[in-house]
Amino acid sequence: MIIGIPNETKPGENRVSITPDVVKQFIKAGMQVIVEDSAGLRSHFSNESYTAAGAVVKSKDEVFSKADVICAVNAPAVHNIGLMKKEAVLISYLFALSNPQIVEACTSAGITAFSVDAIPRISRAQKMDALSSQANLAGYKAVLMAANAIGKIFPMMTTAAGTIRPCKVVIFGAGVAGLQAIATAKRLGAVVEVTDIRPETKEQVESLGGKFIVVKGDDSVKIEGGYVKGVSDDFLKRQQELVAKHVADADVVITTALIPGKKAPLLVTDEMVKSMRDGSVIVDMATEQGGNVQGSKMNKTVVKHHVTIIGEANITSQLPSVASDLYARNIFAFLTHLATKDGFKFEIEEEITKGSMITFKGQVVHPSLQKPVNA
Repeated sequence: MIIGIPNETKPGENRVSITPDVVKQFIKAGMQVIVEDSAGLRSHFSNESYTAAGAVVKSKDEVFSKADVICAVNAPAVHNIGLMKKEAVLISYLFALSNPQIVEACTSAGITAFSVDAIPRISRAQKMDALSSQANLAGYKAVLMAANAIGKIFPMMTTAAGTIRPCKVVIFGAGVAGLQAIATAKRLGAVVEVTDIRPETKEQVESLGGKFIVVKGDDSVKIEGGYVKGVSDDFLKRQQELVAKHVADADVVITTALIPGKKAPLLVTDEMVKSMRDGSVIVDMATEQGGNVQGSKMNKTVVKHHVTIIGEANITSQLPSVASDLYARNIFAFLTHLATKDGFKFEIEEEITKGSMITFKGQVVHPSLQKPVNA
């Protein structure tokens, strides 16, 4: 089996799908690895480090046309997917519900595509869970970005001139990113308050030293596989009303709420931004899906009502070396679950395979993309 590592072409992407250390693991497993020239440079991995690990450096066209499996971070451009061998395999983030043109390109090319964002969140798939490994880093970095942007320090400090009160940080969402943000903000000495529509997260928040803001749920809140799949406008309104006073008293707000395949829910309104103290900071981690904060802009930092709103869409890319390393380990665990050096097993009904396979030899197979049959 030949594994291809292409250069990431998405603007602002600094990660690479497979690192030299993980190349060694694939070689040891009996596979061959070809890497596109300069694919690892933005992650601080040279061509020489790949060749030393046993990979062969090739051109873009050679990587896509010769590889049996392409491992990427983001879905390759449509024209690059078209270069792949028929019945080759693509493994990357696809976000298939939001990117029908990528799914169509995979069907046109006759390839099998696995989406790492669709890997089921079950215990035996934890080593493959790229969403969690990357969100963990993003939650950490988001707090550092906020700490850098605010004109205050996070911890309480007693000096001869008086006592400096600690920063108050309000975090929306206690998923992987939110929990790491809580832990990081607490380590820096902040007072942390957290809201999440899943009441079961209360214990996790409190175990990290955060204060949980309780919002009473209703039947509109749909949880599936650890993800929020849906929530009503009425619930979001009640959440906003309850949390508004906490936001008004916050120095930093971090929002992490995403709903797969849908627009991110609006959590922080313009009125809530206006209520915050001058110089406060908001980090909206959901701007790529429309944003949780009214007025945030994807990949831009704006100042509104004297509040700085950071809208960086790909925060993990700012930690490219460690992010690439964790992602590569996820891919190694995933690929070696799906295949051996002799090829893919294609156990179609196996839970991890079924949950993550978007197309199979050019046919759309994922249940979420199946068109309903007319009665």
